[in-house]
Amino acid sequence: MNQYVIKGGTPLVGEVEIGGAKNAALGILAGALLANETVEIENVPDLRDTNVMLDALRSIGAYVEKVDRHTVKVNGSTISTTLLDIDSIKKIRGSYYFAGALLGKYKNAEVALPGGCNIGSRPVDQHIKGFRALGAKVDIEHGCIVADAEKLKGSHIYLDVVSVGATINVMLASVMAEGQTYIENAAKEPHVVDVANFLNSMGASIKGAGTDVIRIRGVEKLHGCHYSIIPDQIEAGTFMLAAAVTKGDVLVKNIIPKHLESITSKLLEIGCEVEESDDAIRVVSSKPFRTTQVKTLPYPGFPTDMQPQIVVALGLAEGTSIVTESIFENRFKYVDELTRLGANIKVEGNTAVIEGVSRYTGANLTAPDLRAGAALVVAGLAANGFTSIDDIHYVERGYEDFPEKLRSLGADIEIVTDDKELQEFKLKAMNR
Repeated sequence: MNQYVIKGGTPLVGEVEIGGAKNAALGILAGALLANETVEIENVPDLRDTNVMLDALRSIGAYVEKVDRHTVKVNGSTISTTLLDIDSIKKIRGSYYFAGALLGKYKNAEVALPGGCNIGSRPVDQHIKGFRALGAKVDIEHGCIVADAEKLKGSHIYLDVVSVGATINVMLASVMAEGQTYIENAAKEPHVVDVANFLNSMGASIKGAGTDVIRIRGVEKLHGCHYSIIPDQIEAGTFMLAAAVTKGDVLVKNIIPKHLESITSKLLEIGCEVEESDDAIRVVSSKPFRTTQVKTLPYPGFPTDMQPQIVVALGLAEGTSIVTESIFENRFKYVDELTRLGANIKVEGNTAVIEGVSRYTGANLTAPDLRAGAALVVAGLAANGFTSIDDIHYVERGYEDFPEKLRSLGADIEIVTDDKELQEFKLKAMNR
């Protein structure tokens, strides 16, 4: 079984380049089927989740060509079925975007309900509400979203909760509906804007993405395009926190600093130096951390996907910090693992009370989900001694070449498959 093994205590120093945004890629790859012409998409991250989406496109008959590791061509003119129920698609959250795209193009969709990380409930009620408002009949049958319509007509849709998934799915379903669609209380995340920009580059008419109200004027058809996905704000934030926690000096390149303002502000609050340029951020950490309070919120608030990483940092701050999780109810499952490293954290409901400790020490850990797994890697990089992390398949869902990028910054980290490789790593690391 693959696991990360880390010898901690080395500050990360150097430059790292950030890949394309996973969460944008999932919506964009589903949206690519809307055109009957070839769509070329650049900066696609090479991850388990994105490769599952490509396999799903192939399974329904779409033409898919990988031009290179990060460039994909998709043509939806050869799609032969609107039924998508392959086992792999059930493991990722982005599977539900096929429901909106297939419904929008063919007025019919039968798509397996999504999985992903077990960090809390991910209800699809707002997706269903949106599809029904457009005129579709929607049911949940045999573990699938089944949607069918004679035609789709634009509508006024108010989302009861801010939902990235529902916002993107309703956009996908409504771009070719008759008339105007208004999505109120829409999610404003950068990847929502990126999916809207991608659809517009295919000929859609979407205005207001990035605000509370998105206005969509239906068009008869979409055409091919050439598009490049935005950089991944969560990968960037993870490396920023890794620089901070290891007392390092890292230049994080190929990013959009505006997307990272909530993370940057917290790094400044706890005592890091942060320098911004047009497409890069440098994080320098040389002083003891100060305490702070964090509450996760929809964009532009502090992202829930960065909550475990900031908790790792605050676990080393002198005094008491409080982190409140307002998005997912099971997002603190990793705390038990972090306490194995010596962290002092008490979780009460959706709040973590963190009493800072002077250091972490290495231990054997298990990643409970994607972002928590990455946070445990960051903690292991800062810990004295050796840390091993099991279930790294979660981390590989969202971080391309994670150990390789960390090694380029001076980290001592490897993937090992058995005890022999583990012992060999430890022997080499002790002699370095």
